[in-house]
Amino acid sequence: MTGRERLRLVLVLGSLIAIGPLTIDMYLPALPAIAADLHTTSAAVQLTLTGTLAGLALGQLLIGPLSDAVGRRRPLLAGIGLHIVASLLCVVAPTIATVGVLRVLQGLGVAASSVVAMAIVRDLFSGSAFARLFSRLMLVMGAAPILAPTLGSALLRWSDWRGVFAALAVFGTLLVVVAAIGIRETLPPQRRRHGGVAGTVRDYGTLLRDRTFVGLVLVAGLAMAALFAYVAGSSFVFQQQYGLDEQQFGLAFGAGAVGLITATQLNVRLLRRFTPQRILVAALAAGAVAGLVLVAFAATGVGGLAAVLASLWVVLAAAGLAMPNAPALALSRHGEAAGTAAALLGAVQFGVGALSAPLVGLLGTGAVAMAVVVAGGMVAAVAVLLLVVRPARLAELEPSAEAVATH
Repeated sequence: MTGRERLRLVLVLGSLIAIGPLTIDMYLPALPAIAADLHTTSAAVQLTLTGTLAGLALGQLLIGPLSDAVGRRRPLLAGIGLHIVASLLCVVAPTIATVGVLRVLQGLGVAASSVVAMAIVRDLFSGSAFARLFSRLMLVMGAAPILAPTLGSALLRWSDWRGVFAALAVFGTLLVVVAAIGIRETLPPQRRRHGGVAGTVRDYGTLLRDRTFVGLVLVAGLAMAALFAYVAGSSFVFQQQYGLDEQQFGLAFGAGAVGLITATQLNVRLLRRFTPQRILVAALAAGAVAGLVLVAFAATGVGGLAAVLASLWVVLAAAGLAMPNAPALALSRHGEAAGTAAALLGAVQFGVGALSAPLVGLLGTGAVAMAVVVAGGMVAAVAVLLLVVRPARLAELEPSAEAVATH
């Protein structure tokens, strides 16, 4: 694959993956406004975020095996279509319960983009080549968390929160065109799996019996939980506790995303000198320490908003180093069922993230609640790496396979 072809692949797949972060993040500045407009509580509004993450998790479990059986393109296009319909219905949703149900459907739809994009990368690459390309994808998709709250804030200046969902429907329509033109089928008929429901259950059983795979998937999920605890709590912490307006919140949130993206691109350079295993261990250790420091700053008030933001950004940077390497190591073990393996990986990531969002709401809307869940995710990831994956098994993984010759 030439450099130009790889760049085109990164741009197209990155655009597809970006619909997930946009769907999750664009309405964050509007959460307090939604609560006021629909006469509900902040915890109930945060549950709509949980609904999106739950839909992403469930959708990936269904779409992953389907993409292994029928190919990548058809599930991708159908999923984006469902997202468009759900977004349009959110524009006219009358109650918070309706919004919650539609957010689940949005999650189901964007799950296709997430799992199919990762499966396409695994169809074409493995090992360190996978980790490098996935880091590049995170650069493209990382623009979404930076732009999403800022775009949402801009929309709120001339529209209400319903305009955010109208914009998501427009973006989904553009993506259908991009996918139809820019994505070719990467799973030829002879490599498709036709075991039906029994075959799907058997594939999931094989994956779940692989202790190393399960441990790495949990590590990726817990790192994602730390990220989504920040996503769920940040709008209330920054706007209600620290007094930022919607535009200032968008800038603060975007600055954190810059740290995440910078780390993913640093990962590409680090992979030239270090294995994914060593980067993963160092990143998780740094993230756990920064998370505990964040709890201390949030609980004592020392340093104010600046201290909270600085420690948060270190955690996000650590997650940016961990998230490309844990999936690369996990998926390198199961290339024969890339869609199913990517589905399980994504389902755990977003499923654990779905649990972290309401946990923040239950603990409160302040900085301490958010910090405790963020730190807990990173500390738990270190524990799983040590106790489930185990250092000896981690060292035995072979990360250095080059691009698969399917192009």
